[in-house]
Amino acid sequence: VQLVESGGGLVQPGGSLRLSCAASGFTFSRYAMSWYRQAPGKERELVAAISSTGRSINYADSMKGRFTISRDNAKKSAYLQMNSLKSEDTAVYYCKAVSDSGLRDYWGQGTQVTVSS
Repeated sequence: VQLVESGGGLVQPGGSLRLSCAASGFTFSRYAMSWYRQAPGKERELVAAISSTGRSINYADSMKGRFTISRDNAKKSAYLQMNSLKSEDTAVYYCKAVSDSGLRDYWGQGTQVTVSS
């Protein structure tokens, strides 16, 4: 089982990034996907989540209107489009897969996002 995040990097305030999470080793279409982030010295927090079918999406309040989560089951990938980035968005971003049964979950290794001028 693997979840591999990519797309992180250094961006200026107000800029955009698109994170990708490529899955392998499990039935991707039967797993809800979510993005979390963890800033230095802070707890990991939920950013956004999308159901296995893509019909249900949720965002943390501070991300609503700026971030968009999506998935492509054919490509076994999930995405996080981040716009209007702020310095406080600086963190390591992780993707997580949770089975529809709730019995299994997997984490990626994370990708660093740094928002700075």
